[in-house]
Amino acid sequence: MTPERLAEALEAWNTGDAERVLAFFAVDCAYHASFGPELLGRSYIGREAVRAGVRAFFERYPGGRFEDTRLFVAGDRGAAEWTFVAPEADGTELRVRGCDLFEFDGDVIRVKNAFRKQPG
Repeated sequence: MTPERLAEALEAWNTGDAERVLAFFAVDCAYHASFGPELLGRSYIGREAVRAGVRAFFERYPGGRFEDTRLFVAGDRGAAEWTFVAPEADGTELRVRGCDLFEFDGDVIRVKNAFRKQPG
């Protein structure tokens, strides 16, 4: 994985296209969402489950965008800090600061573990 390729993978989340996002994930992959009932939020294990998790994210936050992204890659690990901005149903704007921790398999993402801070 390179910083440039990871930046492309993160930008794919701004397209709302689950298949484009999935193109950056390994066949044997996991996505731990920052919300959900489990200790890790909600875990999606395996390609089909990750696809479903990405689609669920896009359905929950239509029009959402990741901004102010900073990232780094160190061998088979990496991280990204970001601000997520999305319109809410009541007309307000959701703004959360968060980060992703990554494990890579070559030039694809094997694990994406998301964390977020939300005012409130």
